[in-house]
Amino acid sequence: MRPIDLSAAAWRKSSYSNQDGGECVEVSDDFAAVVPVRDSKVSRGPVLVFLAGGWTSFVSAIRNGQLSD
Repeated sequence: MRPIDLSAAAWRKSSYSNQDGGECVEVSDDFAAVVPVRDSKVSRGPVLVFLAGGWTSFVSAIRNGQLSD
């Protein structure tokens, strides 16, 4: 996979992130084929990039209770 330019990416915080600064995950919807994900507490830190289909399956599994603690 080629590097992705994330310099202009718009990030949104997960609705599951709490207001106290813990468990804060941000994603960018700016890319059709991939979904970049980062820790909002370390916005200049590493970014994980998932294929869009895999990310969609993961989020669906979370919403359906198929994955738990």
